[in-house]
Amino acid sequence: MNFALTDADRADILATADLLADMARDVILPHFRSRELGADNKDAAGFDPVTEADRAAEQAMRDILATRRPADAILGEEFGPQPGESGLTWVLDPIDGTRGFLCGTPTWGVLIALSTADRVLYGVIDQPFTGERFRGGMGQAEVTGPQGSYPLAARATTDLARARLMTTFPEVGTPSQRAAFDRVAARVELTRFGMDCYAYALLACGQIDLVIEAGLNAYDIQAPIAVIEAAGGIVTDWSGGPALQGGTALAAATPELHRAALVLLKG
Repeated sequence: MNFALTDADRADILATADLLADMARDVILPHFRSRELGADNKDAAGFDPVTEADRAAEQAMRDILATRRPADAILGEEFGPQPGESGLTWVLDPIDGTRGFLCGTPTWGVLIALSTADRVLYGVIDQPFTGERFRGGMGQAEVTGPQGSYPLAARATTDLARARLMTTFPEVGTPSQRAAFDRVAARVELTRFGMDCYAYALLACGQIDLVIEAGLNAYDIQAPIAVIEAAGGIVTDWSGGPALQGGTALAAATPELHRAALVLLKG
């Protein structure tokens, strides 16, 4: 479905996204590195933490949307889907990287996306502690923060042997997915782990070249898709198809790197 958004629509969407990110910052930061911060485990078979900050931030963002954009649907990590009538959905992850949040590392972030059924229109990756905000889509491709504002632009690396690769979990996913990841990692210049959504932001601002992930949900990847594509990068699943609904994700700075990594992931 094609949406004929007016200039007023775009302005309202951009302003709303910033309001959501601002509110999430205000709610989350008092909890970060607090010695009283606790977490509940959502995964009986493992450890998938959720904190008071996650829930409070998502609820605060939902409250803003109820006032400003009541016809839009919402999909959030903590409170699930809420139907809408406009054909637009706000996709929210209040703290992507809750494990890092619990450990005090500033690799987590607030993810905000606006999407249709088949594409992401706009995305924000916000890191409240560092004060950085990465915006992509609808004519936006910029980062703002302590170093000022500047355009997003992915690196121009084309040789896999010169590429910098990041992911979150060393095990990546299933054993076969780990083996596929290792085939790529063996060919790149360096690999770093434990980066959560901040890895996608670093790709978009020209610091790294590849992010490879598995086990994702839609709210983990939709904002990064918008930001990276606005920076000139590419995001697909490991088969080269859309990554919109999660699962696996391969983000690359250039088509050449994307093709080379995709061949190795496919085995």
